[in-house]
Amino acid sequence: MALVICSLEDRIGTLTLHHPERRNALSTALIGELIAGIDTFKREGARVVILRALSGTKVWSAGHDISELPKSGRDPLAYDDPLERAIRAVRECPLPVIAMIEGSVWGGACELVICCDIPIGAPNASFALTPAKIGVPYNPAGILRITNEVDVSVVKEMFFTALPIAGERAREAGILNHLVSHEDFERFTYDMAKSIAQLSPLSISVIKEQMRLLGNAHPLTPETFERIQGLRRHVYDSKDYQEGVTAFLEKRKPNWTGR
Repeated sequence: MALVICSLEDRIGTLTLHHPERRNALSTALIGELIAGIDTFKREGARVVILRALSGTKVWSAGHDISELPKSGRDPLAYDDPLERAIRAVRECPLPVIAMIEGSVWGGACELVICCDIPIGAPNASFALTPAKIGVPYNPAGILRITNEVDVSVVKEMFFTALPIAGERAREAGILNHLVSHEDFERFTYDMAKSIAQLSPLSISVIKEQMRLLGNAHPLTPETFERIQGLRRHVYDSKDYQEGVTAFLEKRKPNWTGR
């Protein structure tokens, strides 16, 4: 069974997350199909991509597949992590990527949505950043990408509480461009995609890449980079990290010790 359904019509490529049994968790296999779909659309002349879940879903994506996280001693969100590869594929894709959000979005899936070019939400859309529920040290690239797009005080609240924020507040904070009624959701999203598909693809792709490169213009000193990596190692080498992942897989509440 395909974990991502790909379709191309009127130069609009649609990628539909299709693993409801795992609440569309961003596993290595699902992300591999997602990246392959983007590559196919680029080859076949698509002008815009829509990333969505099945219509009527309650969970757009549960985020990172926790069962694939390393138990300890290794960075859980390194450069070659599947989620990082998916985010690079979306950000470096020359085609605009519209995220079409129905239902709840958890953990790293929030970052994937935020890194899409135009996120559009239905009234039941919600977003929760949940690394503190598992004891994971979020990676600096991800934090920078999120704080570049979303109100910093809201980002702090989301990371520190791990509680979801609903669609209207997500729109006000900069996570969503639009919040659209269920009745108009499909029509609004595909009408926007059709409008984009009629414009200059070269102009749009160059503007998108310029914005990506300019948004990355945040130099760090080597000392600051090493300090950040040291802070993260302190977390993923800890007993709390092992406890958080184990408790999640065992479906119980973690017993945090701060060590």
